[in-house]
Amino acid sequence: MKPLLEVLIILDALDKEGSFAAASAKLYKTPSALSYTVHKLESDLNIQLLDRSGHRAKFTRTGLLLLERGREVLHTVRELEKQAIKLNEGWENELVIGVDDTFPFSLLAPLIEEFYLKHNVTRLKFINGVLGGSWDALVQGRADIIVGALRDPPPISGFGFAPLGQLEQIFVIAPHHPLAEVAEPLSRKTIKSHRAIVVGDSATPDCPAFQQLLEDQEAITVFDFKTKLELQISGLGCGYLPRYLAQRFLENGALIEKQVAAHVPFDAVWMGWNEQTAGLASAWWRDAVLANNAIAAVYQRGATGAADR
Repeated sequence: MKPLLEVLIILDALDKEGSFAAASAKLYKTPSALSYTVHKLESDLNIQLLDRSGHRAKFTRTGLLLLERGREVLHTVRELEKQAIKLNEGWENELVIGVDDTFPFSLLAPLIEEFYLKHNVTRLKFINGVLGGSWDALVQGRADIIVGALRDPPPISGFGFAPLGQLEQIFVIAPHHPLAEVAEPLSRKTIKSHRAIVVGDSATPDCPAFQQLLEDQEAITVFDFKTKLELQISGLGCGYLPRYLAQRFLENGALIEKQVAAHVPFDAVWMGWNEQTAGLASAWWRDAVLANNAIAAVYQRGATGAADR
């Protein structure tokens, strides 16, 4: 095999240091050894990389091309070496993070930036989870870690869980919605006479209270909370939304909050991970999410600690 990679290293050092003597000092080899290696490749390929007619060797056009393209190869090789070392240390090659649709994804952006500054060997992939779908993604192996999952974890072994806190869900409508003029607290019977906007299918509505409300109730089912928010602002239906998501629209008058009789406003929110496949990247993300003050501000921390099942 021709010593191409070694020659690329020599050419890179020669260009940066300016002479064989300086390059040899950097590479801890003698000038004659470097010159021989380059000359052998020239002979094997029948090309000329260096013009040695002057006091100092100069790059030929072919040599400059090999130098330029070779640096790209060297960068790839060095990154591959780093990746191999990181993987051997326990960093995952890829980490799939499932993010529940109720979770404010923008809060993860600073963590993504911080992670890549320190540990760019692991590729991150984010997938969307809706309600019970977040747990499904974890259990079925489509996600390595999930963030913002509603409801308690499933009773299974091999997975770890930690509570993020409590997500406040409030009943909101547009100011021109018929329920706006109805006295509070609204009864479930009253709400059932109006169209609901729900996320997911009718078997997994966006709020536990809707499991009863949706029986024989007209409803529009949508695929995410952003769409649900838009439809409720338009007055096409009513429903529960996370307070953090609705707050701006409550303040500008696009939505109004209504109290509902016997409504439990807080849902438990969790993160979970696969203990059997978890590596250092998974551990980093668990610690970063749980320690993040911006995320803690969204969820009222009703419980602390983590439990493995």
